[in-house]
Amino acid sequence: MQRHPRPEPAAIPLPAFAGTDAADAPAPGPATVERAMELLAGVPDPDIPTLGLVDLGVIRGVTVDAGGRATVRMSPTYTGCPATDLMKLMAIDRLLQGGFSSVHVALELSPPWSSDDITADGLRKLREAGIAPPEYRTTDKRHLTGEVQSVACPRCGGRHTRLLSAFGSTACKALWRCETCAEPFDHFKCI
Repeated sequence: MQRHPRPEPAAIPLPAFAGTDAADAPAPGPATVERAMELLAGVPDPDIPTLGLVDLGVIRGVTVDAGGRATVRMSPTYTGCPATDLMKLMAIDRLLQGGFSSVHVALELSPPWSSDDITADGLRKLREAGIAPPEYRTTDKRHLTGEVQSVACPRCGGRHTRLLSAFGSTACKALWRCETCAEPFDHFKCI
């Protein structure tokens, strides 16, 4: 029996570590709080790449000392979120690429992150990505008691929708279906 050599698998291009390719790497610039926030705004959420960490609301603040050392205060979307470590590494990588001499990310669990922390621009980006954003504030408990009967479809805006699964592509999203346009969609839970 003649054996044929196994062909080498085709190289699969992977996105750069910080969500950009080498051509998009930031040029080193001044080590300021404003620059740090600008760079962090370009770090994508690992689960929703169209949404940056600043728009997601997980970046609580940044301090920069005279030596260009940055400390980033970040809150995970929920305790135990598997993307937290990756978000930390991506933030560190982006700021180091941007010229900061060192970066430390301090996790803040109190007050906890909530979907209320998503910026208005972030809510718009979710909708544009086909994900229904949370419609209520966390102080409105209807989403916990099941009183909310529908979620607006991010594609057609229809409200004739139904819950298919309490969990969608990630634990912080639920899977819904629009009965108007027949499309399934994720809904970012009100957390």
